[in-house]
Amino acid sequence: MAETVTPRIVRSRRRTLALVITSDACLEIRAPLRMPAEFIEAFIDKKSLWISRKIAEVSARPRPPVVEFSDGEEFLYLGSAYRLSIVDDADLPFSFEGGFHIAKPHRAFARELFVRWYKEKAVSAIKERLDLRASLSGIGYNSFNITSARSRWGSCSGNGDLRFSWRLIMAPLHAIDYVIAHELAHIDRKDHSREFWKRVEGLFPGYAESAKWLKDNGHLLAGIL
Repeated sequence: MAETVTPRIVRSRRRTLALVITSDACLEIRAPLRMPAEFIEAFIDKKSLWISRKIAEVSARPRPPVVEFSDGEEFLYLGSAYRLSIVDDADLPFSFEGGFHIAKPHRAFARELFVRWYKEKAVSAIKERLDLRASLSGIGYNSFNITSARSRWGSCSGNGDLRFSWRLIMAPLHAIDYVIAHELAHIDRKDHSREFWKRVEGLFPGYAESAKWLKDNGHLLAGIL
């Protein structure tokens, strides 16, 4: 195994091996449950140049600003940036109306308030768009859940359980729709073969632009909170 690589191995019921460079420039291995460690190590060695190049690319990206939850800071929601206002008097600890508002006495809990709000919006928005696209395509799924993943926007289990990161709610709707189409396509195709990508294209024509947006900007979603 390449000496500079210290991968995180995530095993699941997937059928194929995948290498992922996370937003913090770490290597994540997604492997089938019973795949031998020797096979994984050999695959990493084979892809060592690709791994080094991708880690360098991710490391060179500008880092998201350190969040302090101060007046005037901007936070993403559906692809747009909205300013945070710290207010003296408010009926609610946290609200959103043309921007984010936190009552000064609750500023110490700002992160928890933001995450709770983002999760609530993610559940409703992603579920609504998932059900619409599933209905139009005739693809059924087993269950829907929201996660706190930073580098895996969506996942599909072997029995059709779909999971999506709440951080997606910070992305534009077209990027959310791409991830939904990607995971719905996995219900029929568990790999990333040519047939799989044809299925994604059928579910969401022109998906490549949205996939590129996530590739270029995903580190911002992962690093804000």
